[in-house]
Amino acid sequence: MGLLSMAYVRRHWRTWLVWLLLSIGAVAMLLPFYWMVITTFKPQAEIMRLPVTWWPNTFTLKHWQDAFRVANFGRYFLNSLFITVAIIAGNLLTSAMAGYIFAKFKFRGRDLLFILVLGSLMVPFYVPLIPLYDLMVRFHWDNSFWGIIIPYLYSPMGIFLLRQYIHAIPNDLMDAARMDGANEFDIFFRLILPLCGPALAALAIFALAYTWNDFLWPFIVLDDPKLYTLPVGLARLRGRFSADYGLVMAASVITTLPLLIFFFFAQKRFVEGITMTGMKG
Repeated sequence: MGLLSMAYVRRHWRTWLVWLLLSIGAVAMLLPFYWMVITTFKPQAEIMRLPVTWWPNTFTLKHWQDAFRVANFGRYFLNSLFITVAIIAGNLLTSAMAGYIFAKFKFRGRDLLFILVLGSLMVPFYVPLIPLYDLMVRFHWDNSFWGIIIPYLYSPMGIFLLRQYIHAIPNDLMDAARMDGANEFDIFFRLILPLCGPALAALAIFALAYTWNDFLWPFIVLDDPKLYTLPVGLARLRGRFSADYGLVMAASVITTLPLLIFFFFAQKRFVEGITMTGMKG
């Protein structure tokens, strides 16, 4: 038995080493999130106490109550939710339409236009920031949700992602639909979109992560505190509640939790969309 045990250890020590390293990495990544969550349930005096406590000696919900009553994070959450849903819906529609056109239609200048779309990925958002803000002012979209939503309805990465995915869909399916009397809108909405589920899920997660965490553009466009998004509201806490770390941690959990929940339920479609998009086209 001793010889068999030694042989088993020698054969599987690499697997155990990998599991050990991955476990250490997982603990290192989860530890800050655990500290953030557990701090929200500590009284202010215990938060500042040294040495630190890894479990609250006294539980309190004061920081959560202040986040919704004093800091108005319930309103910020609804603002972020509305803006994010609108941008994701617009992104999915425009990216799928443009991807369908680039993948399945031949017209003069198509390849050049697609290269220009890809080239826009290399332009940092800070470059057109001032002209874009000036444009929002001229349209009277500053200090409004439209000023945040409209510039983000176009996604070069989304167009590329959907173009690669739709390119692999057989043309015979569309030809059969045309023979049955379907027009291009019927083909797009009833045939192409249902087949693009994994790619759309991957794009939705990308758009959600970027939009939900976006700080700079809403910070520039919005002046009315009632219109603030979660990142802008979280930044404002630093000035108004600079010493209330429990409130800051509660607001951070409110900001982070929706992303974790969404990714937990959509991770399978996300991985499938990225994998299949990389293999096709």
